[in-house]
Amino acid sequence: MESPARELARRLAENAEAVCRHYLPNGRREGRYWLVGDVRGTPGRSLYLLLSSSGDARGRAGKWTDAASGEHGDLLDVIAASCGHVDLRETLAEARRFLSMPMSMPQPAGSRSRRSRKASMGTPAAARRLWAASKPIAGTLAAAYLASRGIDIDPGNGAIRFHPRCYYRASSDDAPDVRTAWPAMIAAVTDETGQIAGVHRTWLGPAGGKAPVACPRRALGNLLGHGVRFGPAADVMAAGEGIETILSLREVLPGMPMIAGLSAAHLAAIHFAEPLRRLYVARDNDAAGSWAMKTLIERAEPLGIVIVPLDPRLDDFNSDLVRMGREEMAARLRARLMPLDAARFHVRNI
Repeated sequence: MESPARELARRLAENAEAVCRHYLPNGRREGRYWLVGDVRGTPGRSLYLLLSSSGDARGRAGKWTDAASGEHGDLLDVIAASCGHVDLRETLAEARRFLSMPMSMPQPAGSRSRRSRKASMGTPAAARRLWAASKPIAGTLAAAYLASRGIDIDPGNGAIRFHPRCYYRASSDDAPDVRTAWPAMIAAVTDETGQIAGVHRTWLGPAGGKAPVACPRRALGNLLGHGVRFGPAADVMAAGEGIETILSLREVLPGMPMIAGLSAAHLAAIHFAEPLRRLYVARDNDAAGSWAMKTLIERAEPLGIVIVPLDPRLDDFNSDLVRMGREEMAARLRARLMPLDAARFHVRNI
């Protein structure tokens, strides 16, 4: 028999978006996640909460992680923090009160089919359709965008494409007349077998920078454990948060297989492929990056996987590439690679 707390947590998870809109109103929905600054509802994006289950134990609706602090929990914790409770009984009483309320306004006739179509837009199948509709990056605005970030060696290695008119769903922070379609850089999010589980979109403006929208980066599909991969799974790999971070490493270390987790929280949760024995982690130089590194070490140690930190001099490796240049970045990487890897993966001559 379920305990009262577990039963309430399950019922709250079935109405996760309604809970978030009520107790975390400063956040916003992006795909299958609710993003907000922290569990107390501060504006921001470091806390991500899963709104619908992904089919495995790690992807249960209502679970959240704060990438900045490392905190995690469920929707009962959200209610306790937002209401300032110090006693579990208060939180359970508040949860019962909330669950007795209507979860949404009545919907007009015909809205069910619209909701079903909208829900299907966030699936891996929708991500695969967008990927199939995109084209190779060479000679496109996406290649120009990467070049503006100092990246021009084999951009993406087939993992990145371009879409000339990618749909953009406006958020509450966007201008009322924001365009609904922009050019976009599309990155394939794959599992260790190479199967597409999702995509990551970076909307671009006509001059080659990011589009002038509130959320120029969004993911679609199933990200948990997966990432944007450059090269097949191997015994030695590198991992980082952003696509530009990993592509910056590839500018000087093109032979090593790499994966971009797309955020600190998703970097910390990447699946370890069977052959992996050593993972270089190019973390961002902030609290979220430190937490991701600590979490990866804790996960890897029992499996016999060695985690080797690669710390940028500035905030991330793309900043190092743009502001310090390839020569200095290459010299720093040569000094940090283990001798066997330095011999196996030659740092690119500048």
